[in-house]
Amino acid sequence: MIYVVRHGETEWNAINKVLGRTDIPLDARGLQQAQELALSLKDLKTDVFLCSPLCRARQTADAVSAVTGMRYTVDDRLIEQDFGRFEGVNRFDTEYQKAKREYFARYPGGESFFDVAARVFPLIKELDGANALLVTHGGVCRIIRSYFEDMGNEEFVRFSQENCEVRMYGNTADPVR
Repeated sequence: MIYVVRHGETEWNAINKVLGRTDIPLDARGLQQAQELALSLKDLKTDVFLCSPLCRARQTADAVSAVTGMRYTVDDRLIEQDFGRFEGVNRFDTEYQKAKREYFARYPGGESFFDVAARVFPLIKELDGANALLVTHGGVCRIIRSYFEDMGNEEFVRFSQENCEVRMYGNTADPVR
């Protein structure tokens, strides 16, 4: 089983700013969410515990580690998508929403969804047969879900995993279709 967690809330999440590679910490609510997540996972046993290198994900993983005793490894493949020039803009910005629907085009100065899938899909294949906990970001959560579940274009664009939400996916290198 693969357990996928999006990090706790940050100030930018709370005010609907696009947050990619900007390395900002959890806000007070995010720290509380991480503690609640940790308590909910206190009995979880995993073979692999991986985390994005960004501080908001590491803070979330630190909370889980403190409660569960599980040690995590930072894996750069779990870093958030690079949104290029859209970093820090309002999520409802018209240009951003248009660019978000151009799946194979890179955000100006950033990555495409395809770029993210190219680094995340091999990781999923490596985890085949393991119970794994991944602490990552909204964009990566979207890519992981698309690996395991068919999603139409609009469903893909609108998908959002909540801060500190856990989603579970069948553990197989062949997508569940």
